[in-house]
Amino acid sequence: MTRNEILFSRAQASIPGGVNSPVRAFRSVGGTPRFFTRGAGAYVWDADGVRYIDYVGSWGPLILGHAEPDTVAAVQEAAARGLSFGAPTEAEIELAELLKERVPSLELVRLVSSGTEAVMSAIRLARGFTGRDLIIKFEGCYHGHADSLLVKAGSGLLTFGNPSSAGVPAELAKHTLALDYNDSEGLAEAFDKHGDQIACVIVEPIAGNMNLVLPRPEFLRTMRELCTKHGAVLIFDEVMTGFRVGPASAQGLYGIAPDLSTFGKVVGGGLPLGAFGGRRDIMEKIAPLGPVYQAGTLSGNPLSVAAGLVTLKKIAAPGFFEALAAKTRALVEGLRQAAQKHGVTFSAQSVGGMFGIYFAAECPASFAEVMACDKEAFNRFFHAMLARGIYLAPSAYEAGFVSAAHTEADIAATVAAAEAVFAGR
Repeated sequence: MTRNEILFSRAQASIPGGVNSPVRAFRSVGGTPRFFTRGAGAYVWDADGVRYIDYVGSWGPLILGHAEPDTVAAVQEAAARGLSFGAPTEAEIELAELLKERVPSLELVRLVSSGTEAVMSAIRLARGFTGRDLIIKFEGCYHGHADSLLVKAGSGLLTFGNPSSAGVPAELAKHTLALDYNDSEGLAEAFDKHGDQIACVIVEPIAGNMNLVLPRPEFLRTMRELCTKHGAVLIFDEVMTGFRVGPASAQGLYGIAPDLSTFGKVVGGGLPLGAFGGRRDIMEKIAPLGPVYQAGTLSGNPLSVAAGLVTLKKIAAPGFFEALAAKTRALVEGLRQAAQKHGVTFSAQSVGGMFGIYFAAECPASFAEVMACDKEAFNRFFHAMLARGIYLAPSAYEAGFVSAAHTEADIAATVAAAEAVFAGR
């Protein structure tokens, strides 16, 4: 047995499924998960000593690459001063000020410990602010594992949702409408029918949890207009897209200001940290200023804040996002050309440092189109690339990530590996 196999067998005796987050179990693609021992730049090494070019990047946070020296140094310095205080620190203020400076829609910001916590808190705040219960989400968008959000679409348009996880009460799911992503007409119908009951609409402005799906131009615009008209709170879940697709995140890219935004991943520089913020009149409803309760022992943890500050400052360098986007475009274009050369049905696209690959003739625009892609073809591709030292997300339904640490040589090596796979070599 390999060292990875030994560790996986051992893990399953103590941890459900052998992993602490489901996608890590390789259930979607089959085979044995890789247990990583270290990372540096664009590379990770597994328990058997095999090196991979990494396009997961801890699922997005590592925009600077693994073990970026300045980030590591800042965390070490913070740790030497104390791991946690449960009291305010000046660094928390600096991070909040930096977030406000980069994202104009943020008038007040609250730091938390995860993206799930940020989203859960933002939805509670939207309900408390509006005095309404109903929320709208979109099929294929993932906003963490809070009960109200583990909901799939009902039996028809405008029917209330059904739980997508055991343990979620049906009565709670009925406060959620799950609509089709990119369907502006369906959204308008929902507001026509339920407008005075809708507390908020929450959306990934660029979907990344059903693979990468870009919004149609009118989709986000219609959403903004309808929320304003009906007094609902528009929440952009930028946990994944925040500072990944541009210097002001997706809302800066598309020029649409939400009422509340949630962040995670990049803002913690690889350590657990989330944030939510937005309009002052809404944020002033959160405790201790208002009646909506939210608290966290480790919120604003000094180690996470230190990593986040270094990351946000470094990605503000002139030309950073232009270079990252160009590198990511080169990857997807190379993959497209390699597939086309060998007659493989394949498409790919990117935005900022995110990319999506699909075994379909065209890039999907909805959850249904994503589900129609050839999952088995992806699974075969995943394992063939893994065998060639390329680590992609172990699921056909996840976006990929390029970091500043990836070089032109890394991109070329990845494209060459894909061409060998497509050629059947």
